[in-house]
Amino acid sequence: MWTFNNDTDGDEGKSKIASFIDQKTFASRHVLVYGPITQALAKDVCGRLLALAAESSEPINMIVCSPGGHVESGDAIHDMVRFIEVPVNMIGSGWVASAGTHIFLAAPKERRVCLPNTRFLIHQPSGGAGGQATDIAIQAREIIKMRERLARIIAAETGQPVEKVQADIDRDYWMSTDEAVAYGLVSKVIARRSEI
Repeated sequence: MWTFNNDTDGDEGKSKIASFIDQKTFASRHVLVYGPITQALAKDVCGRLLALAAESSEPINMIVCSPGGHVESGDAIHDMVRFIEVPVNMIGSGWVASAGTHIFLAAPKERRVCLPNTRFLIHQPSGGAGGQATDIAIQAREIIKMRERLARIIAAETGQPVEKVQADIDRDYWMSTDEAVAYGLVSKVIARRSEI
């Protein structure tokens, strides 16, 4: 059993708390996807998914609260959720935006739920193209291909026509929980863990 004194301001105290939380979330088969989607986060999340899948065939609960981030890092997590042969329950919390929504859509619709105050965002990818004109043209073509690919995934996972999705992601498209359910992103809104 872990105990902490009130002196947790130092690095050692913070490290102990982080270690305790990490052990408990892993033991309870929860994976947290919080903050920007980066290559480091993708490596950590994919490693946890593989380890939990190797340990047991029991479902994994993945909680997503993210503003989005690097699309290919989101792809890595999205694909890993589908790669492992263990069911993953996606639980939206806070905000599930951009690449965070892409990760969220990796689970089958019946396994996608959210907490009552979650907001969702879908939009087209953006890039900071720079360099020579030919390089900018290449980057622009790649962003367009990425946009089309993501629109097809959103359409397939929500049941929306791809033309509607392409129009919706032209600009930031925010959804409340009820709107996300109606759109097909979420199967239901839950308030308690027992409702999963």
